[in-house]
Amino acid sequence: MTDTAASSSPDRPAKKTGKDASGSKAKGARPGFFGRIALFVRQIIGELRKVVTPTRKELVNYTVVVLVFVIIMIGITVALDTVFGLGVGWLFGGSGSVEK
Repeated sequence: MTDTAASSSPDRPAKKTGKDASGSKAKGARPGFFGRIALFVRQIIGELRKVVTPTRKELVNYTVVVLVFVIIMIGITVALDTVFGLGVGWLFGGSGSVEK
């Protein structure tokens, strides 16, 4: 098997150097370090422009939903903690005092 055949196999694609045969950068090559940072900042600004600010009514509604969910989760956690605590106390006889 030749190097050309090995590099074009489906399991191992050929590496792209980003330069064409003349040694200059090929079309579509990766930008440099600062170019990538600039692209990243432009993408952030583009995404922030898509953000829609909720109305006061929506914001109050979302806040109430989150608070109700948190209270329900606290209730479930307290209930499970109590049940497991009682179970461990019953299993290991937790009603006795510790002697030194």
